[in-house]
Amino acid sequence: MVADALVYHPAVSHYLKFVATTVGRDKLLRLLQYFARFYAWYLLRTNKPASSIQPWETMKKQFGLVRKVMRAGKNVEHIKAAAVAADSKNGDPILRYLAVGRQLGYAGYLTFDLGTLLDATGIRKTESAKRLAKESQRFWVMGLSCSVVAQAYTLWRLRQREARVDRKEGEGVVEAKRIEVERAASRIQLTSDLCDLTVPLSALTWVNFDDGIVGLAGTLSSLLGIYSQWKKTA
Repeated sequence: MVADALVYHPAVSHYLKFVATTVGRDKLLRLLQYFARFYAWYLLRTNKPASSIQPWETMKKQFGLVRKVMRAGKNVEHIKAAAVAADSKNGDPILRYLAVGRQLGYAGYLTFDLGTLLDATGIRKTESAKRLAKESQRFWVMGLSCSVVAQAYTLWRLRQREARVDRKEGEGVVEAKRIEVERAASRIQLTSDLCDLTVPLSALTWVNFDDGIVGLAGTLSSLLGIYSQWKKTA
């Protein structure tokens, strides 16, 4: 039957694995949140009535709040990851230090973000919420900056490795393919990080990005995140 063919289709099983992960659900919500941010800006710029803009503004705010609740407590994960990276004796020391910086940046971001949760949900309004939000954005910039430098350095190292590969030999061909896979993953991560940087830089008013740019950048990085998570759950 058609219904059985749909229910037992491999794509459905893959989708269930994807949405079973917190990361998968977060990326889907993030995609909707940042597209709503862009589209609300677009409607405003094209002089659409407030009644048309309001649903998208509400979607942006509500999905942002849901994501804030979902990531509560995730700072502990990044604190542990920073400690593991610091204790590691393997690999390139530059990448190790950048990994520590990235994880500490994300840990700081999520810790201060957690401090704004009661205010954001309306449970308890506090005067310090705006200050904590700014601190969280500064730590996010730190984590993303470390990640950008790490990916740029990784791409440089891959070029160095590729120059030493002898493609005439069987092992050289395998190594070249391995380098291509690593390069593609690094480029995706670098693009995603650069897009994400627009969010805290705009929030801190360090760079004057409007909601159209931030919304599009967030939408793109969300799509890249969905793609990466989809591959992981294959």
